[in-house]
Amino acid sequence: MANGIRPKKHLGQHFLADQNIAKKIAGSISHNQGYLLEIGPGTGSLTQFLIETWGEKLWLVEIDPDAIGSLHHSFPALVPRIVEGNFLTLDLSALFNHDKLNIIGNFPYNISSQILFRVIAMRNQVIQLAGMFQDEVAKRICSPPGNKGYGILSVLVQAYFETEYLFSVPPNVFIPPPAVNSGVIRLVTKQDFELRCSDVFFKTVVKTAFNQRRKKLSNALSGMASKADIGAPYAGMRAEQLSWRDFEELACRISGK
Repeated sequence: MANGIRPKKHLGQHFLADQNIAKKIAGSISHNQGYLLEIGPGTGSLTQFLIETWGEKLWLVEIDPDAIGSLHHSFPALVPRIVEGNFLTLDLSALFNHDKLNIIGNFPYNISSQILFRVIAMRNQVIQLAGMFQDEVAKRICSPPGNKGYGILSVLVQAYFETEYLFSVPPNVFIPPPAVNSGVIRLVTKQDFELRCSDVFFKTVVKTAFNQRRKKLSNALSGMASKADIGAPYAGMRAEQLSWRDFEELACRISGK
């Protein structure tokens, strides 16, 4: 147990027990004029440091009623800004009146990719994100083309954010310890950025290409475009060899833009 709360496996809870690491994660997001939303604060290991810097700009969203009770007790000044709910389904635009938002958290491994896809969808409101993921996922997000871990998530995140892998975290600093290492990353939204092609079509091309990642793109994308439309040099390449800029160019070619 941590702070009287028993971690719940179905919520993917692993409570961070190392104060030095908690402080380091809290310091990985730069203070600005936007709000800061902490996802899944749990026992408040990050919250205690975030409140010092962000004060009334700090909001928490937590799905576990037991953790909510503990947070109310530990941080009474935050009670009006502690939201009980699921980040994936909250209407954040209404909650923050479309104001700019920063996001931080020790993200549950079982929904970390879904959190990222939600952040991509609301990137015009988000300034930056800093958080802890399963180490393999964290490295995949920041991976350059050509690496084994490079994939759909790498391309989609890197298209809209500047990514930075900050540091790794061992299992023994959590209650209970996870089976794998964790990694902390920072994402900064590219300001005033738009793809030259449709966002939806870009995502479709990326997903289709990686669904058959061992095939050359002339084959992997054969259901979407001819080899001539794909053109050189992409027709003879595999998905893992293309940067997000290459995929943008490829999507523009196929869509005729």
